Amino acid sequence: MRQKGTSMKSPVKKRMLAASAMLLATAGLLSAQQVEWRRVGNSAIDLSLAGITTGSVSRVWYSPDASRLFAQMGNGQTFETSDFETWKQSALPVPAPAPGAEGRAYRTPEPGSKVRLADSRRYYAAGKFVWRSEDGGRSWANVTAYKNQSIIGEGHSDIAISPASIDEITVGGTTGIWRSLDGGKSWSDVNTTLPNLSIKKLLASPTGTRGFRVIAEAAGQRRDLEWAPGERLAWRPENNGTASRAELAARGVLADALKTSISSFAASGDFVYAGSEDGRLWVSPDRGKTWGTPDQARNGSVESIWVDGKDQRIALAVRGAHVLRTFNGGLYWEDISSNLPAVTAHGVVAEPNAVYVATDAGAYWAAMDISIAGPAPQWRPISMGLPSLRVNDIRLDAAGNQIFAAVEGYGLYAAPAPHLRLSLRVLNSADFSTRAAAPGSLVSVFGASIEAARSGSLRVPVLAATSEQSQIQVPFEASGSTFSMALRTGGKEVAVGFALEAVSPAVFVEQDGAPKVYDAESGVPIDAMNPARAGAKIQILATGLGRVRPDWPTGLAAPLENAPQVVANVRVMLDGTPIEMTRATLAPGYIGYYLIEAKLPDVLNTGAAELSITAQDSESNRVRIYLLP
Repeated sequence: MRQKGTSMKSPVKKRMLAASAMLLATAGLLSAQQVEWRRVGNSAIDLSLAGITTGSVSRVWYSPDASRLFAQMGNGQTFETSDFETWKQSALPVPAPAPGAEGRAYRTPEPGSKVRLADSRRYYAAGKFVWRSEDGGRSWANVTAYKNQSIIGEGHSDIAISPASIDEITVGGTTGIWRSLDGGKSWSDVNTTLPNLSIKKLLASPTGTRGFRVIAEAAGQRRDLEWAPGERLAWRPENNGTASRAELAARGVLADALKTSISSFAASGDFVYAGSEDGRLWVSPDRGKTWGTPDQARNGSVESIWVDGKDQRIALAVRGAHVLRTFNGGLYWEDISSNLPAVTAHGVVAEPNAVYVATDAGAYWAAMDISIAGPAPQWRPISMGLPSLRVNDIRLDAAGNQIFAAVEGYGLYAAPAPHLRLSLRVLNSADFSTRAAAPGSLVSVFGASIEAARSGSLRVPVLAATSEQSQIQVPFEASGSTFSMALRTGGKEVAVGFALEAVSPAVFVEQDGAPKVYDAESGVPIDAMNPARAGAKIQILATGLGRVRPDWPTGLAAPLENAPQVVANVRVMLDGTPIEMTRATLAPGYIGYYLIEAKLPDVLNTGAAELSITAQDSESNRVRIYLLP
C-alpha cells in the first residue's frame, strides 16, 4: 500500500496495536474480497554443495535437438527449460526411460548405479556419485568426489546425455538437477528457479532477528530450514535439525505408549493430543500419564492437530478429508467439514473466530466461533493467486494477523489473514506490533477502507486506503494515555481506541522480517547479499519517535532539506551496545517515517548482528542486519 505523494511501500509486519474491534463483515462482503498472496523466499536450498539444491528429481532428459532440458519432480510435475536457468511447466508427455547400459559396460562403478552409453567407448554412471569411463566400463573415474563426499549431493536417480555433445550431461536426484559441459570435470546447478521445494511443516513465522522456519524434504531427508530476515539466495539448514529430530522422538515415545504408529501430535499445557496413521485420536489431560479412550473412526490418517493455547480442551484435527473439532478435551469430536471438497486435508490452524485448512485442493477458511457448539461452517477457498497444487501446511503468525501456506513444490506464501475482515484491527505499520502508538506514528487499519478519521476536534489523515487495509497518521498534537478515533467506512462511523505514549519506536520491516536499513552513501538495502562494512554510515527507517522540533503539520511530507529533528533522546544499539548516532529526523519526503543515521564501529565481527533503537527508555523491535569487517 502506498502513501499519497510517495513511492515507498508502507511495511506491515508482526504484532497488533488495537485495543478494540467492531464486527463489520457479512457473508457477501467476505466472498467479494480476495486474499493477496505473496511468495516468501524461493525454492532453493543451500546445503554447502557445489551450487544451490532443491527437492527430489526422478527423471531428466533432453529434446532431440538438445535445445531443451526436461525434468520430472518427485511429486510428478514436469518442467522444461530452454536457457538452462528459468523453468516453466511442461505439457509434453514423459517419455519412456532411456535404455540403460548396465549390461553393456564391462562393469558398473557401484552397486545399483544407472549407466548410460555416450559412444562406443565412453560411459557415464550415476549412483551415490557420478562416474565416467573411457574404456567401455573397465575403469571408472569418480567425477563428483571430494574427500569421499559428493560435491553435488548423493542419491542420483537419472542421468541424461545431450544429443549435441557427449561432454554435456545432466543428472537428477535427491538434491535436484546438476549439469556439466565438460564431461563431469566441473558442475553447476540448474535449481535456482525450479519450483521443487517440498515444505512439510511450518514451524514459526518471523519474529525479531529470526526468520521463517520450516521442515522440508531436502537431500533425501527431513531438514529444518530457515529463510532469515534479509536473505536473498536460498533456504539454509537451521539448528542441526533439532525440530525434525524432536518431532520424530516425540512420535516414537507416543507410539510406544499407545502401541501404534503416530502420524501427528500436539501439546499445550497439560493436554497432549495424538493421532495415528489408522485414524484414531487420543487425548491425555495429564501430559501423557493417562490416556482416554480413542476416537475410533478410521477414515484416513490424522495428519495434523491444533490445540488452543488458552483453552487446551479446544482442539482441531484433520483426518482424511475431514476436519474435526472438540471443545471438551476429546470426549467428543465433531465433524465440521460441511462443504469442503472430499480430498485429503494436511494441516489445520485456528484463531477464536476462524479456522484454516490445507488440502490437496488448496487452502480454505471458515468463520466460526471455535469454542461453542453450532452448525457446521461454510468453507471458502482462498487459493486464488496460489499455484494450483496441494497445500501441505497452513499457519497463522503469533498475533493472528497473517496466514502462511506451504504449496507443494513452490514453497511458502503469505497473506493478510482473511478473518481480519471480520473486525477492525489497528496495527503498527512498521512491524504489526501491539506496542502503543505515539504522536506522529503510522498505524494501519485492517478490515475496511477508511474514508475519513477524526479524534475529537483533530483531523486524522488517511494516507492510503484499499479494501484490505488503510493507513493513517496519529496527529502530532495527540496527548494522554489513550487515543480514540471515529472512523468513517462504508457510510458508517466506527469508534476505535488504543494506547498512546510519548514515544514508541518501531523499525520498519519487510514481510520476511528484513529491516528497512540502508547504506547511507549508496542507498542500497543492507541484507545478506549486501552487508554493511565497518565504519560505514547506515540509515534506519522507523516510526513512533514522537514530537519533532520545529513542529511539523500532521499529514504533510517532511521537507527534503532541514527535516525537523526528533525531540526525544534516541540511541542506536548494535548487539546491545550503543553506537554513534549522527542524526534523527523526520524522513525527508515521507509522512510518518523517521530517519535515524548511525555510524558503525571501525571494528566489527562478520555475520549477522542484532540492531534496535531506543527513544527515552522505550525500545523498538530487534532486527537482524549483516556486517563485514
